[in-house]
Amino acid sequence: MTDEQPNLNDALAKAVRKSSISSVASSELPTGAAIIASIGGVRGLIESVLPSFVFLIVFLITKNPVLSALLPVGVAVVFIVIRVATKLPITPAVTGAVGVAITAALAIITGRAENNFVLGIATNAVYLVAMLVSIVVRRPLIGIVVALLMGERAANWRQEPRQYRVLTLVTWLWVALFGIRLVIEVPLYLVGNVAGLAIAKLILGVPLYALVLWASWLLVRSVFPPVAAEQQGESPKVS
Repeated sequence: MTDEQPNLNDALAKAVRKSSISSVASSELPTGAAIIASIGGVRGLIESVLPSFVFLIVFLITKNPVLSALLPVGVAVVFIVIRVATKLPITPAVTGAVGVAITAALAIITGRAENNFVLGIATNAVYLVAMLVSIVVRRPLIGIVVALLMGERAANWRQEPRQYRVLTLVTWLWVALFGIRLVIEVPLYLVGNVAGLAIAKLILGVPLYALVLWASWLLVRSVFPPVAAEQQGESPKVS
């Protein structure tokens, strides 16, 4: 078990460093460019938003759940082809395409367009529960992520009251994000408001995610200032 634990920690740290939070954390300032980079740049932003936008437009025009679900899959496949043609990593596009395909299958099999959003609702619920459980057991999930990213700099965050409080607060921010999504989307799903669900997904998806990520970065930076500032004995500044 002792040999396996470091390997598990290394694997988790490697995964976290590839995450969007790592992209922002590596920036000296929480700029718009850093936030856009955290979602894969302009290309990643388009790949994240366009399938949902296509679903909304097609459904508003046709009211056809099959066509509305299939066209976003086609868009996701086009993204894969473009990445292959331009010799860019295809993993993000493939992951997105798989998600779009699963949601499309749910809508087509059931004949209910609102089921295109079931996977997203379920995913938000899982994340919400995970965040809440981590707070209850006094190991806020964002604190674990930050510790994996920063290594020795954040090794004792649970013993440092200010760091612990801030990282707990940041975890609550993510609880709020997932909670807001569920509070708005679940009632829309229950009444079968497909257009409302599509609009909510567009607004509460990337824009809200980017806002919470930016706020998280500012709060984390307030208790873990840049290394240069620490070496010069400067007090942390929040830009």
